[in-house]
Amino acid sequence: MAATKWALDPTHSELHFKAKHLMITNVSGSFEKVSATAETEGEDFATAKISVTAETGSINTNNEQRDGHLKSQDFFDVEKFPTIKFESTKLEKKEDNEFSLHGNLTIKDVTKPVKLDLEYAGTQKDPYGNTKAGFSVKGKINRTDYGLNWNAALEAGGVLVSEEIKIEGDVQMVKQA
Repeated sequence: MAATKWALDPTHSELHFKAKHLMITNVSGSFEKVSATAETEGEDFATAKISVTAETGSINTNNEQRDGHLKSQDFFDVEKFPTIKFESTKLEKKEDNEFSLHGNLTIKDVTKPVKLDLEYAGTQKDPYGNTKAGFSVKGKINRTDYGLNWNAALEAGGVLVSEEIKIEGDVQMVKQA
């Protein structure tokens, strides 16, 4: 069967993360510049090989000072490590439209295997004749596994920023001609 190529529709896609702040609330952020591709056998996403790249300098938490700190050597060190990369290694079907997406996540110079929950929402043609497929993805990582170690101890115990980072995304892919 012929390979089908898909590319991210950035105007209909979002990639977010959440971290606990002061151990009592979540702070959310996103990467504004993300690209992704998928290659499938025909249009069968169970066969997909997926690649995602996020530009670390495009991080946005709606707070300029915090964004500056996240871009610094304390966290992403965007001058030295301009991208975060994900490459899928396996897609494992759980139920009808639910999969475990296995892959390698690279942040800074550290690559670790991750498993994400992926939900396939379906495929539709838009009013312009483009074939699009929709997905939701969720997962979590430990940021210190990737050398994102900065933190501050709190007077009452605990730390300023959680080690666990939740990842969520809603993605539309466009079939390429």
